[in-house]
Amino acid sequence: MAFAFVPALSLSLQSPREGLTRVSILQSRTPRLQISFNGSKLPSFSSFLLPRRCIFSLKFKSVSGRNLSEFTVKNKNYEFYDGVADVELRLDIGTMGVQDSSDIFVDANETSLLVRVKASGSLITLLDTNHLYEKIKPSETIWYIDEDQLVINLKKYDTELKWPDIMESWMSLTAGVSQLLKGTSVYLVGDSTEINQKVAGELASGIGYTPLFTSDLLERYTQQSIESWVISEGADSVAAGEGVVLESLSSHVRAVVATLGGEQGIARRSDKWQHLHAGFTVWLSKSEASDENSAKEEARMNMQDKNLGYTNADVVVKLGGWDAEHTQAVAQACLSALKQLLLSDKQLTGKKSLYIRLGCRGDWPNIKPPGWDPASGVDSSVEY
Repeated sequence: MAFAFVPALSLSLQSPREGLTRVSILQSRTPRLQISFNGSKLPSFSSFLLPRRCIFSLKFKSVSGRNLSEFTVKNKNYEFYDGVADVELRLDIGTMGVQDSSDIFVDANETSLLVRVKASGSLITLLDTNHLYEKIKPSETIWYIDEDQLVINLKKYDTELKWPDIMESWMSLTAGVSQLLKGTSVYLVGDSTEINQKVAGELASGIGYTPLFTSDLLERYTQQSIESWVISEGADSVAAGEGVVLESLSSHVRAVVATLGGEQGIARRSDKWQHLHAGFTVWLSKSEASDENSAKEEARMNMQDKNLGYTNADVVVKLGGWDAEHTQAVAQACLSALKQLLLSDKQLTGKKSLYIRLGCRGDWPNIKPPGWDPASGVDSSVEY
């Protein structure tokens, strides 16, 4: 079971077939990248976040006699080209006075890349990231000097995957994951309605989906607040109402839905997930852990509690704390985990679509044949 943890966030995802698995979002080596937000350092996030304000321009170009036309990203530091079997990075070194190839150092691992040049007696870092957009084959990395540019060619592990950028960042994830989702909606669950709503809004804005909050929809329909409804009729009544709303939303596409937290939320009830399975569910879970081992054990214990509905979620994002100013950081963690889930089984979006077409009968992930009656109790399943 692979697992990653930092004091601010830890990520895990659940395989729909094999229970809980973990995805290593962070690398084990000490991060070399220091990030500042608005001039102030945030050490809790600096190990995996990239600068929030990056300006990119897209263009199409053929490089080095190869057709690399899917994505081209250029900023003041580098040019990036995505091909079919490889990606190419170009860094300007013409003004650095590099004498020969012995002054260039390129260190590539599966998910990290360090590029340095020796110039004027100093070692200058041109690029340092331990979060490449996806895995590469480090043994097949080649580089050369083309006039005033250092050109680095990296071979992809997954030749079908398009890379929006060389690094996994907010901008590259919003572009890449929106393509992987293929219109499938995303549902955010967890004990905090506020967190669910804020992260849903940020996610929807990033990937171009519609943000929907079940609390708002319920309050508009009943003309009363959730709090007064709970007082007058009880949490069970509110949960039943949210179930009706989710049934209506289950046929929607390209939506990020924030569900109710706490006892009044239907997602907390393990036997009420029939319509939540219509999309990819993300459990935003606060963590009390202070280190990787305790977070790993905490997540394992959480997922063993089958009485808690949140354990049905496809993806788990552990929060070591909450600050609304860093909502985008949490949303980025959600996208990173969703990306790994979708790449682990590229048939998932198709299965979600089939599940919806067959009426969201509650048979996820083992979809039963057409005409199956959930009340029949028959457990024969068919893989599609």
